[in-house]
Amino acid sequence: MRKGLESGITMPKITLEGVENEVRNQIVDDPMQSPLLQQFAHMPDGIPATEQERLKKAAAKAYMDKDRPAFETLRSFLVDTYIPGARESIGWSALPDGPAWYAYAVRQQTTTRLSPDRIHEIGLSEVKRIRVEMDALIAEVKFKGSFADFCEYLRTDERFFFTDPKMLVMTYRDIAKRADPALVGLFGKLPRLPYGVIEVPDYMAKSQTTAYYEPGSPQSGRPGEYFVNTYDLKSRPKWEMEALSLHESVPGHHLQIALSQEMEGVPDFRKYGGYNAYVEGWGLYAEGLGREMGMYQDPYSRFGQLTYEIWRAIRLVVDTGIHSMGWSRQQAIDYFTENSAKTQHDIEVEVDRYIVWPGQALGYKLGQLKFKELRDYAGKELGDRFDLRAFHDEVLGQGGLPLDILDARVRAWVGAQKAAARESTAAKRTAAKKRAGTT
Repeated sequence: MRKGLESGITMPKITLEGVENEVRNQIVDDPMQSPLLQQFAHMPDGIPATEQERLKKAAAKAYMDKDRPAFETLRSFLVDTYIPGARESIGWSALPDGPAWYAYAVRQQTTTRLSPDRIHEIGLSEVKRIRVEMDALIAEVKFKGSFADFCEYLRTDERFFFTDPKMLVMTYRDIAKRADPALVGLFGKLPRLPYGVIEVPDYMAKSQTTAYYEPGSPQSGRPGEYFVNTYDLKSRPKWEMEALSLHESVPGHHLQIALSQEMEGVPDFRKYGGYNAYVEGWGLYAEGLGREMGMYQDPYSRFGQLTYEIWRAIRLVVDTGIHSMGWSRQQAIDYFTENSAKTQHDIEVEVDRYIVWPGQALGYKLGQLKFKELRDYAGKELGDRFDLRAFHDEVLGQGGLPLDILDARVRAWVGAQKAAARESTAAKRTAAKKRAGTT
């Protein structure tokens, strides 16, 4: 951090406001109240009582002698030196070699050669396209008011929120059970590993996202887990639940990740690794499959799916705007607010995420667009012979891939399908000629 101060490469000051408190929370008078030592407070019964006591004392001494002084030093450095000296700018373009640094991050996170300028244009185009669909839905439900008025209605009207956490979880489970049987119409191969829908634990719910997926383990027989957050029900609208579930469970993350884990004859990094643009791009593509699965029957749920999609399109505009085009934080927040139904707090948190993690947010939409592009290509090239189930099996069959390699594989697969069709046609003609000659 001192080197960063000397060279002008620091975190943006605006994103460091809560860091002092995060460090301060690690500094306690009673070592057993330290987050670092929580496991020592509840040790397994199999450890003898005398050994438990010895371990607790050793841990407490290590904390008081080493950890607490280190945290105190870090806190003082942050408050007195680093934060006051941190840069006022927010984009990587303001850093030494910043444009080249950002271009590299974009290539790494998207596994493409698209430039920041081109990605920005794609984002603007996608936002415009999706807004047309959103406006059509607003007209369909006969809402009187502007786009902003409708978004405020979705954020605040009681009809869109549960008052009982159990009902929220039950509805998530119902969505999952409706999604499961629809998979056979879209996929030829499904994972053996099951998944469950469970609540985010109370101790972490307040600071956790709306939902997330944790992979299971075929080797140990542990199912995948789709965690749903029941904290602050007024921030968990019903209209986002179907899109969120399809992204995090099936046909999104659970289906894709479990299939990767179950691959045979490949190195472990192929089973358990992945690429941001592929994994998150598939999750966003999976949200769109809901229409073919019989989901989104309610117009507000359809609007929720579009809200999630435009959110990822906005990322293309805002991330590149901040790090390549000199956008201010407020400029990014304003653009996000104009085109999204997300709450103001969520928008500010999202923008700060893009500020501190350049390029990562680009993978979702660019990955989805690649899956859609390849599906359209295969459908056009194969015509009546196009099999959507076979296409999905192909794009998921080798685990997470860089998008350029995925593109090459699908195009080779299409070529093989066309060659097989030609051979089949030739074989039928030869057989017909033989039959005619015999007659």
